[in-house]
Amino acid sequence: MRLTDSQRHTIRQLVTDELGPGSTVKLFGSRLDDSARGGDIDLFVEVGAPVEHPAQLAARLSVRIMRAMHGRKVDVLLSAPNLNEQTIHKLAREQGECL
Repeated sequence: MRLTDSQRHTIRQLVTDELGPGSTVKLFGSRLDDSARGGDIDLFVEVGAPVEHPAQLAARLSVRIMRAMHGRKVDVLLSAPNLNEQTIHKLAREQGECL
């Protein structure tokens, strides 16, 4: 996993601040490959309760984390009971690593 302990802590804290302690966050995608270089930060964020305005929530969370990561591009994939699941959700859930 190509994130420092400090970066993992910051991401977890920002997700908890935004969505509460019941949320989980996983890193998935190219940042899991320790031999690779660069790349954006792909996060899979799961919440147990329905969310209103999921696109705005994901964008807000992405911007907050991006600022904390000094401009590194951050993609947030959101999962909640009221949202439709796609193949990417299953992939991120199975292959992602908890932060």
